[in-house]
Amino acid sequence: MRVTIESLGAKGDGIAQGARGQHYLPFTLPGEVVETEADESLVGHDFTLVEASPERRDAACPHFGDCGGCDLQHASDDLYHDFKRGLVVRALEREGIEAAVAPLVTCRPRSRRRVTLTAAKAGNRVVLGYNAARTNRVVAIETCPIAHPAIERALPFLRRLSSLLIDRKRPLKLAVTVTGAGLDVAVSDAALLSEKLRQPAVTMALEAGIARLSLGSEIIVKARPPLVDFSGIAVELPPGAFLQAVEGTEDAMADLVMGHLSGGKRVADLFSGCGTFSLRLSRRVAVHAVESDAAALAAQDRAHRAASGLKPLSTERRDLFRRPIPAKEMKGFDGVLFDPPRAGAEGVSRELAASAVKRVAAVSCNPVTLARDLKILLAGGYRLVSVTPLDQFLWSRHVEAVALLERG
Repeated sequence: MRVTIESLGAKGDGIAQGARGQHYLPFTLPGEVVETEADESLVGHDFTLVEASPERRDAACPHFGDCGGCDLQHASDDLYHDFKRGLVVRALEREGIEAAVAPLVTCRPRSRRRVTLTAAKAGNRVVLGYNAARTNRVVAIETCPIAHPAIERALPFLRRLSSLLIDRKRPLKLAVTVTGAGLDVAVSDAALLSEKLRQPAVTMALEAGIARLSLGSEIIVKARPPLVDFSGIAVELPPGAFLQAVEGTEDAMADLVMGHLSGGKRVADLFSGCGTFSLRLSRRVAVHAVESDAAALAAQDRAHRAASGLKPLSTERRDLFRRPIPAKEMKGFDGVLFDPPRAGAEGVSRELAASAVKRVAAVSCNPVTLARDLKILLAGGYRLVSVTPLDQFLWSRHVEAVALLERG
């Protein structure tokens, strides 16, 4: 079947019109002519490129097309940036929201400081890498142009560690984070760590210069505290804790939030994590940080106590999906920030819509749920000040966004 690619879909794959409807072809670009066979789902996995787009580029990684981590290394920068911004634009349009969406805040290759790798048994050897697209097969990687160089340099050590700790019945997960003290490695789904394995794991980590190695919530060895810097405030991350993937993107998001919320006296940071925004905000205003993860709250509380010259920071452990803060309890806040997981903050948005809070900053990793939440806030009397898309998952279909709102 010969088709012409008309556009890019939300997953970064090319969309073509065929006899049975729309066909989805990964790794193609608008304007390209391809020959393919599609399965019953109308997704074509193999194709012959008959006519290439002038926007096509050579991929930066030899694993591209097999590894499932990147979707768009074959696209020019302009096309790629327009695609990312377009995800936010179209999500807002589907909810009937008219907004001027800013240009995409970009990120550089080799800037991602947090990755999750998978190790799996393949016969008598262990392969370490990322899952192939749409499968559970692990693609062994030798290089990764999105990852921080410190992570790429550690790949040989991580393979050896995986071979030591892997459970023979299931894949191993390794969350690897670049910190100011070195790499923090948090392993999950490992075999039970016997005394016979513990000392080799400790020795291996120390010889590789790893700051901390943990297995689940248990710290196996900590050579140095794995500290990250939130605008001059040092935080020791709990094992496996969430951290924005690219430091430069985090700084850009924080600048938007700070500029919008730091003019009041007291703000709430909902889904606050380890204090990415709350600690920065506490330089200028009193902050109430709300989060369901006790370890994350404790980490930001310790960091706040150790720093000097900050405004008061209070913390509350609360499941904001099940128990959003009621509108009547928000009357003491001049502003509210929320940064939820991909499911969004629907309950929080409904309470905010019924509140008198003057300013809201919505940070999101999912344009679809962000648009839903913004629609609720707009119906409650807020107006959009700005919407800014940001990139931190380079060459993927994932995009961040910060929306700023105010009443009246």
